[in-house]
Amino acid sequence: MNDRTVLISGAGVAGPALAFWLSRRGFAVIVVERASGLRPGGQAVDVRGAAREVLDRMGLTERVRAAGVREHGMEYVDARGRTRARLPVAAFGGEGIVADLEIERGALAGLLYEATRADVEYVFDDSIETLAQDDAGVRLTFARSAPRTVDLVVGADGSHSRTRALAFGPESAYVRPLGAYLAYFSTPYRDPAGWFTMHNAPGGRVVGTRPTSDGRTAALFSFRSEALDVDRRDRAAQQRLLGERFADVGWRAAELLAAAPAATDFYFDRYAQVRMDSWSAGRVALLGDAAWCPSPLTGQGTSLALVGAYLLAGELAAAGDDHRAGHRRFEAALRAHVAKGQELPGGGISGFLPAGRAGIRLRDASMRAMASRPMRGLARRLFFSHADGLDLPEYAADR
Repeated sequence: MNDRTVLISGAGVAGPALAFWLSRRGFAVIVVERASGLRPGGQAVDVRGAAREVLDRMGLTERVRAAGVREHGMEYVDARGRTRARLPVAAFGGEGIVADLEIERGALAGLLYEATRADVEYVFDDSIETLAQDDAGVRLTFARSAPRTVDLVVGADGSHSRTRALAFGPESAYVRPLGAYLAYFSTPYRDPAGWFTMHNAPGGRVVGTRPTSDGRTAALFSFRSEALDVDRRDRAAQQRLLGERFADVGWRAAELLAAAPAATDFYFDRYAQVRMDSWSAGRVALLGDAAWCPSPLTGQGTSLALVGAYLLAGELAAAGDDHRAGHRRFEAALRAHVAKGQELPGGGISGFLPAGRAGIRLRDASMRAMASRPMRGLARRLFFSHADGLDLPEYAADR
């Protein structure tokens, strides 16, 4: 046991997962979240590779599976809704583009919160304003709460991390745009089909639908673009932009866009990756998307967050009072795995958002080939093996 205090910024997936392991290793943990409560909905996220072992060690696997999204796999359709290619979940042993263990981001965050709320102090509707550290600890001021001094701070507050900006410098130094934007939101429409369905249109655009855990339809819109001057907190402006970009796209585009204004979980952002030479600065460390956002294209963000939380807590506990050694060992254990997880699948943005009709036809043909039995092994090695290759250590508190 120890009496060290850790403040975590962010109550998404990475923050509560870290809080789970730290509290079990004797740390006093505070989680501060800018939102007024847990964020609902969100895109279905995969749990892959070593992250499944982390969930097992947390005792949460069956609860995640029970709350999960049931998808048959991915399919591509034309403007009339006719299927052009399908990649069933079973074709890749549950580890393909669509995994067999998927859950909405908000639902996973809720499970982690429930697993930690009795042992962790949660402060919602607040955020770090200033941060100053010395040999005695980290002095923090907040937008609403009284100042605190803690031993360690962890920024688990996403790719636009406020903690990273305060301790490491401006976002532009670490965030690498990939040349495309993403919108995701829930709709009231029922989804009897159960497929992750996508329709590509010329101009590097895609409209998609996914089933939600309660049988409704979630909508996905993505398009290629250079940097846009749109406030990421101005939902009305973002929805107008989507309407303009997808005005001539068929299939279900107009129907889905009509549901955007009423969505409580509307999300809009650019595709980007976070690249950093170090994930710690003194007593401050970063975790999850704040440190290494791989982008939604990889399907690795949640798995990397879960694995990273387990390793960071374990190494900090093992290092005792030497947090610098804990941070170093954490990075040494995880950096190669993160680098692999940041590898974009075949074709990157161009493969996901082909510019013209010929590119769309070629992509559909390649998907059909990947799904064929003779090609499945090769496809898995080339496209779906990013989460493999990490043996989790066992820490004293795990046994």
